[in-house]
Amino acid sequence: MMKGLELPKESLVKVENAITDAIVRVVELSNSSGAIVGLSGGIDSALVATLASRAVDVHALLLPDRASTSREDMEHAKALARDLGIDHEVIEIGDIVGAVYAKRPGVGPEECRLAFANVKPRVRMIMSYFAANLDGRIVLGTGNKTELLMGYFTKYGDGGVDMLPIGDLYKTRVRQLARHVGVPEAIIKKPPSAGLWAGQTDEAEMGATYEEIDAVLYGTFDLGMSLDHLEKATGVGNATVRMIMERVRNSEHKRSMPPIVGLDEALSGI
Repeated sequence: MMKGLELPKESLVKVENAITDAIVRVVELSNSSGAIVGLSGGIDSALVATLASRAVDVHALLLPDRASTSREDMEHAKALARDLGIDHEVIEIGDIVGAVYAKRPGVGPEECRLAFANVKPRVRMIMSYFAANLDGRIVLGTGNKTELLMGYFTKYGDGGVDMLPIGDLYKTRVRQLARHVGVPEAIIKKPPSAGLWAGQTDEAEMGATYEEIDAVLYGTFDLGMSLDHLEKATGVGNATVRMIMERVRNSEHKRSMPPIVGLDEALSGI
């Protein structure tokens, strides 16, 4: 592990308190009744749900797609919701996703897998906001700092939320905090997956392990290392370092609001 990435016990306590306090503030400022959390059965959503349940009233949505969601993930999500004592409901989204697919006959996932995969998180975003609007709640996102910097999320899908409680935590630290707050080890140890298609994993899709990615991102953005120093300090090969940084650059649009075209010059003299 890259030196400095591992947080000491006292820092984990401070991070836990900072996140729960922030969730309370956002809920109060928005005059909301609580929060919606999408529970996938993975570590990120489990951590967010655990922290949020200690701060505000949480309603969890389990939004499986029968074509890609594993039974294990749903069992883990249901068990966690029961253990946390939070209300939850299961809404199968396969028919909604299929209805979207059906509007483009002749084009399938073989021709454009990413476009088809992105439908699922966007449907989940719609269902989350529908539930939030019905109950006067905010939507909590589950993205972490590693995913945000790598652009490993769907624009206006899982990126469409009101707040990102763990958005400033690298995946390495997400795992540490998850253990600190008591997320079940079975969830922590599972290979991370966005559930975009059967057998899909984050690391296979990104082309590097989270340990490698976090070391490079932490070295770059927290320690200010140059590309030349990164390879020596992290042990990550130059090609992988450059691939990671290219993904950061290419996904900048995902981390910014849509650009507004300035018309001062065009409208001058009116």
